[in-house]
Amino acid sequence: MKKKFILGTLLLATTSLSAQTKMNAREAAVKIADRILASTTYEFKNTKTGETYTSLQKVPFSMDVKVNCKYNNWHYTNGVTNIALMELADKTGDKKYNEYVLRNMNFVFNEGNLEFFRKQYNKAFKDGGWNAVRKLSWHMIFRGKRLDDNGPMGASLIDLQMKYPNESFLKYINETSDHLRYAEPRLIDGTIARIWPHVNTIWADDAFMAISFLSRMGQFTGDNRYFDDAANQILNYTRYLWCPEKNIYYHCYHTDNKEHGVAHWSRANGWVFMAQADLLSRMPKDHPMRQAVIENFQKQASGVARYQGKNGLWHQLLDKEDSYEEITGTAMFVFGIARGVKEGWLHPDFIYVAEQGLKGMMKKITNEGDVTSICVGTGIMPSLSYYYNRPTQTNDPMGEGPVLRALIEMIDAPKYTEIKAEEQYDKITFNK
Repeated sequence: MKKKFILGTLLLATTSLSAQTKMNAREAAVKIADRILASTTYEFKNTKTGETYTSLQKVPFSMDVKVNCKYNNWHYTNGVTNIALMELADKTGDKKYNEYVLRNMNFVFNEGNLEFFRKQYNKAFKDGGWNAVRKLSWHMIFRGKRLDDNGPMGASLIDLQMKYPNESFLKYINETSDHLRYAEPRLIDGTIARIWPHVNTIWADDAFMAISFLSRMGQFTGDNRYFDDAANQILNYTRYLWCPEKNIYYHCYHTDNKEHGVAHWSRANGWVFMAQADLLSRMPKDHPMRQAVIENFQKQASGVARYQGKNGLWHQLLDKEDSYEEITGTAMFVFGIARGVKEGWLHPDFIYVAEQGLKGMMKKITNEGDVTSICVGTGIMPSLSYYYNRPTQTNDPMGEGPVLRALIEMIDAPKYTEIKAEEQYDKITFNK
């Protein structure tokens, strides 16, 4: 019995060590990105017959055909990953990452595949309504009823459109803009809210789902109304979701019973933080609301720093050290802090927090570029046990996009330099 225990302990130690890399930030980013590029198949599969296709233009119509690779799916997580890959192209000068995103979007819009799934969508909706369409590939393009459908994917299309102008991309960008301005559910004060799990529930996640698009649309068009809306979202979300006792955000606020949700979920806080960094990176320097957003960003950075764990990672529940260490929230905080220090929004000392976060992230990345400890998609539930027990996964765009953004931002981040006390003594003078 004792031998089994020792063997089990050794196996556990080996497993733990395998999920750690000695690569630097640039090497890790390239390794993860190249793995994603190599594993993207650009194929469709008939789940009933097993047949695969590279194009659907001459394939007989069937409800059993699906996209065969997760990186070709239309999902907000791939929007974040697309954004990250284009940032990697800018940082390294390697255009293959831009070309990969372009190929993905052409695969959707310009190679004759979209109409096949439009027919699937129309038939499924006619036969079974909203629940039926959820099972289909690319259904979010046609549904267009929530920010998850079009926000970050639309944001990545704006970045792509500025590099490779395309009428199909522009059409979808404008459709997304119209949805956000005229159809997205909002409170009377303009705050974006969902109509579930309660009517008019404010989700912290939606700060990024909306602002990733709004900030880029402002940059793309030069129309300050997009920046106005984005800034108002951040400041209103803080008004509704901020916990002054803990200096972090709640996951949600229900406006019907005026109650916050039970959790200070790490990734929800990360979405807000990353959204602010995206907004400030694009907002005009003379925008009248810019200073308020900077001060809000500083307040969140100060709060988040207080919950960093001993290994440099943040926990699934920020204020619960007995919840597991999670990489997506950590990556969003590292990204935002590094960007904030480099842009002068945060004091240079904060880079130490980002450096420790990077060390923690590296413990969750293998030498093969596999990303571990990614919390699965998470809704809102009125129980902490729900958040404690969310499963984790490896190599999913849910985490790969944020992790890539953090690694890219840390490539050229300044190093922490401690100011020694003895170097300051001459500044102390005797005033009689």
